[in-house]
Amino acid sequence: MAKQTLQVLSHTFTIHSFTPETAIPTQVFAEPVFFVGKTQDELSVVVPDTLSLDSLEAEPNWRALEVLGPLGFSLTGILSEISAVLAAEKISIFAISTFDTDYILVKNDTLERAAQALRRAEYKILNND
Repeated sequence: MAKQTLQVLSHTFTIHSFTPETAIPTQVFAEPVFFVGKTQDELSVVVPDTLSLDSLEAEPNWRALEVLGPLGFSLTGILSEISAVLAAEKISIFAISTFDTDYILVKNDTLERAAQALRRAEYKILNND
């Protein structure tokens, strides 16, 4: 029996780093998918590669796998189990959680290997491409 179903998003993303004082560029909010995280030390913004931002650092070519949800807060270990499968394959991840679900970003050049490893671990992978 399959575990969770993951959907590969069609966008390729860039992860941007800013100082925490930086205002979030307004064009970010027009994107179909974006993620923002801010702490006392940094501001991170994840947007589709098609949007160019003037950031301190940028890490391009990430693909996102969405754990189809919604996932209840009482569920445990989902992100841990998925990341363990990918860690065993030496695939680096960038994880993002929202109220309803989790997103696991992998470098575009490891996407197919990640999908194969997850399928072997009985996850269902849907591809948007």
